[in-house]
Amino acid sequence: MAEVPSNLDWVRAAPDDATGPGPWIELAFGDNDLVYIRETSDPENVVTTTQKKWDAFVLGVQAGEFDHFVEGLEDQEPSESH
Repeated sequence: MAEVPSNLDWVRAAPDDATGPGPWIELAFGDNDLVYIRETSDPENVVTTTQKKWDAFVLGVQAGEFDHFVEGLEDQEPSESH
């Protein structure tokens, strides 16, 4: 596994009015077009991808390409465990 730089500026992907510890996804953009992704509940577990792949993923989300993964979730009660 690649070394995660210690000087990354992590940005939490949460609504502006979000309170509590989450868990939330955090992103950091590093050198050499690398994108680092982690969850606040397990910050030592970091996934690394490239800026090009991240951009393709974001465009896919915006285009609705992953909506089938969450179909029916709006009808479920929120749970404490994931």
